[in-house]
Amino acid sequence: MRKFLIPTTVAAVLAVGVVEVATTIAQDEGPTKISVKATATPNNGGSKAKPQGHKLTTKVTVTTTGDVDHPIVQSGVIYVPKGAKYQGEKYTKCASATLARGGPDACPAKSIIGKGSGSANADTVEAGPKVVIVNGGKNLLLGYVTLQRPARVRAVVPAKLTPQSGKWAYKVSFSIPQSLQVVAGIPITLNNATLTAGYTKAARDILATTSCGAGNKWPFQVDTKLSTGATASYTDSVKCRK
Repeated sequence: MRKFLIPTTVAAVLAVGVVEVATTIAQDEGPTKISVKATATPNNGGSKAKPQGHKLTTKVTVTTTGDVDHPIVQSGVIYVPKGAKYQGEKYTKCASATLARGGPDACPAKSIIGKGSGSANADTVEAGPKVVIVNGGKNLLLGYVTLQRPARVRAVVPAKLTPQSGKWAYKVSFSIPQSLQVVAGIPITLNNATLTAGYTKAARDILATTSCGAGNKWPFQVDTKLSTGATASYTDSVKCRK
């Protein structure tokens, strides 16, 4: 049985707009469900003149019911709510090519803005995923993912932020490298992942907000393309304070 792989980078990007989550509603009616919970310190919105930086901790959990084959997520789009602000251009960055070639050790230490780990299955073996979150510069987050088993695999997962208007601050687009979907012929299935990003000593407001949403809520939406050709989507809103 295969659960689909969600790159841990996506959890970090989603966390930019997910502050003090009360509940998360998985709206895909299929057997596979995703839940996302996040907390931020502090949890108040900032202002345009003074964006409020946050340290974000995000947990993604994937569960599946029934004896069915589980699709793999190939790509996706995350709509991040108005009031979120990624300020990568203000701080030390690392090029994607540098990260892919030499790993996090090849990047400036100040460009590292987070880390995480999780549980994933490679058939009956724990894959032991680890992730390092790196600032890629203006509107770009990079996740350096390492799988320990069934073979050690490392890959960069870029997440591009495209500014939007209206209710959304950004559209975040990502694609999962094939090397993280299947290793040595074995699908890698994510159970859960926990990441912490932002509010580092070198980049205190790289992940920030400039306001609290209408009704003291920030909405968000995620659309994912599956290997079956279907799209799984969910939306929710979270509380914030002014």
